[in-house]
Amino acid sequence: MTPAGLKLPNPAPIDSSTETIAAIATAPGAGGIGVVRVSGPLSRQIAEQVLGYCPAPRLAAYLPFLQADGSLIDRGIAIYFPNPHSYTGEDVLELQAHGGTALMQILLARCVECGARHAVAGEFTQRAYLNDKIDLAQAEAVADLINAATAEAARSAVRSLSGEFSQAIQTLLQQLIDLRMYVEACLDFPEEEIDFISQGRVLEKLQANQQTLHTIHTKARQGALLREGLNVVLIGQPNVGKSSLLNALSGEDIAIVTPIAGTTRDTIKNVIQIQGVPLHIIDTAGLRETEDIVEQVGIERTWKAIQSAQVALLLIDSQNGIGPYETSILQKLHVEIHKIWVHNKIDVSRETSRVENRGKETHLFLSAKTGDGIAALQKTLLEIVGYQPGSEGVFMARARHLQALQQVELHLDLASKQMHAAELIAEELRSAQEALASITGEFTPDDLLGEIFSRFCIGK
Repeated sequence: MTPAGLKLPNPAPIDSSTETIAAIATAPGAGGIGVVRVSGPLSRQIAEQVLGYCPAPRLAAYLPFLQADGSLIDRGIAIYFPNPHSYTGEDVLELQAHGGTALMQILLARCVECGARHAVAGEFTQRAYLNDKIDLAQAEAVADLINAATAEAARSAVRSLSGEFSQAIQTLLQQLIDLRMYVEACLDFPEEEIDFISQGRVLEKLQANQQTLHTIHTKARQGALLREGLNVVLIGQPNVGKSSLLNALSGEDIAIVTPIAGTTRDTIKNVIQIQGVPLHIIDTAGLRETEDIVEQVGIERTWKAIQSAQVALLLIDSQNGIGPYETSILQKLHVEIHKIWVHNKIDVSRETSRVENRGKETHLFLSAKTGDGIAALQKTLLEIVGYQPGSEGVFMARARHLQALQQVELHLDLASKQMHAAELIAEELRSAQEALASITGEFTPDDLLGEIFSRFCIGK
């Protein structure tokens, strides 16, 4: 039996007397079909008032949707899901009508008139989580699947929604609990503590847990890149080809390209994808001394964009090479940003495209005009952030998941250095367990739940 305090409890189900909520579940705007979703104890009653009777459970029925005076709102499909066999775990009614904007509002107003209240953002999914239909990682995957910008991101979100990420977390969590049980049992025999730690192969088991954690962390980092993408900023003097490179990477003419220095006077942002990873490319105003007030504002915004970037592409003219000005820019960049020197215009200098590693610096020679070397740049961008195309079983992960995994890694590392003291090992394992359990929501502060679900769309 698990000792008291080791297994963190699941969230308590919502009380059956909770309010009934309603919302338009389809995207804003006109469409062929629109859906109004209702969840809560009044769902059956609302069905009877709007439809005349409640349809048989989980069977689609083509019925008129009626106002209080019996006049017709529309005809459509109604489906009733009695609890607990529904998305939220409560009684749920879904009304599928023609997707006109005004019609959806009329149908929603009718449901509210019958006793429901307007749902807030993410409330349906929050109820599914609180009723133990899904865990917190799966709930977040719902929003990630809706907002997925690439096919790879969508596939990763589906894996998390289906529970693969949660299952991996639960497996590691149980291993930590089992190990913690053994270590705490050792504390009952203090005179034989060292023998128990040694005989129980605690360090060996701890290292196995660390290896499992490493595998999960790697897949989660890959998923975080698919979800968040990569912020890449183009830096360089005017007229070195930043706008041309942006156009070459995106495959379309986004930025104006002219031989006149200072054409780009503000930051230009564009999202492209490389093998499923979204890249947020920011083309910046050329960094130079200028009396032009508008260009000065653009340069100021350039430095702000640089501060939030993960990768900086430092563009130079391959004919001129790196000079004092480029060196001075390099010295102003923060240490954490990945830096790649891009020697552009090799079509003019008649050089071959290539990648050179000079110590800790990466130098790419390419032509943004002809596209020669662009593929090598794309590959380097993925490599520098550790993305592995085609990785199997990648989980959709958020920043909070990565932070939690980093905390687990820290506590397990500290535990491995405390083999002389079972009390310290037990404490580090307890902290690791709490950090890991926060991912699936077994140990999550209420204010964090509010922050997470407030970012959902209304109706989901």
